[in-house]
Amino acid sequence: MAFVALYDACVLYPAPIRDLLMRLAVRGLFQGRWSEHILEECFRNILANRPDLTANALARTRRLMNEAVPSALVTGHEKLVESLTLPDPDDRHVLAASTRTSLSRTWSISMQSPSAPSFGSRRRP
Repeated sequence: MAFVALYDACVLYPAPIRDLLMRLAVRGLFQGRWSEHILEECFRNILANRPDLTANALARTRRLMNEAVPSALVTGHEKLVESLTLPDPDDRHVLAASTRTSLSRTWSISMQSPSAPSFGSRRRP
C-alpha cells in the first residue's frame, strides 16, 4: 500500500510546495489527501493575500487538483468536527478528515515564528 498523506491548507498554500506535492501524487509516489474545507481555507487565504490572482483562476487550480488526483478528496467526516476538542478549534476539521482515510502522515506547517516556519509531519497513531 502506498504512503498516504493528508495535506493541511498551510502546506497547500505556497504554490511551489503545492506543485511539488501534486507532482509526487500524480506520479503515484504517494497518495495525497485533502478535504473541501482544507481547499476552501487554502484558496480563501491565497485570494486574500494575493490581489494579483482572481477567484476564477484559483477555482480552476482547485478543479485541476481534484481532477489530477481524483481519490484525494476526503468526505464523510464533517459531522465529527463539532465533537472534537483541540487546542486550536480551527484545526478540528483536519483531525476529522484524518479519521476518514488510511493515513501514514498528516503534513502541516507550524508558524512558531513568522521568520522561521517549520514543516512537520505527524505519524498517525
